Amino acid sequence: MKKFIHAFVSVLILSMGFNHAYAEQEQTQVDKNLVKVAASNDNFQTLVMAIRAADLTGTLEGKGPFTLLAPTDEAFEMLPEGTLAELLKPENKEKLQKLLTYHLLPSAISSAAASQLKLPETVEGHPLTIEHTDDGLRINGAKVIEADIPATNGVIHVIDKVLIPPADAE
Repeated sequence: MKKFIHAFVSVLILSMGFNHAYAEQEQTQVDKNLVKVAASNDNFQTLVMAIRAADLTGTLEGKGPFTLLAPTDEAFEMLPEGTLAELLKPENKEKLQKLLTYHLLPSAISSAAASQLKLPETVEGHPLTIEHTDDGLRINGAKVIEADIPATNGVIHVIDKVLIPPADAE
């Protein structure tokens, strides 16, 4: 009986430790800013690399609040060949900043609130078109594939293509 109680107490302590570790991990996720949330997601490695190359890390780790429309790595791969490599060159930092700030809204906007907006203005300065279609929310034609990812300084909505500011459109 003594061995059973010892084993039971051991299992109980271990399970409490796992629950505590899970709670800490969940709390840690909530304590992350936009950059840290994006960096912890394997689908945003290109975006994070671009944010760093554009020297926007400090802004996106700052107080906010912001809404980040986050293109996936796959979305960046759909850009014409060589586009991303060209944007990542130090001499094109301003163009990269313009592109990335076109994916940023100067307040935290939930997907429910976004569907009510018509032309919200980006940090870059141009407005976006938001449509609620049968297949979900679309921003400048990009489909929101995951919405309302929380961060300490805003919210992330995952989109399936890179948005091009009007002045850069061909």
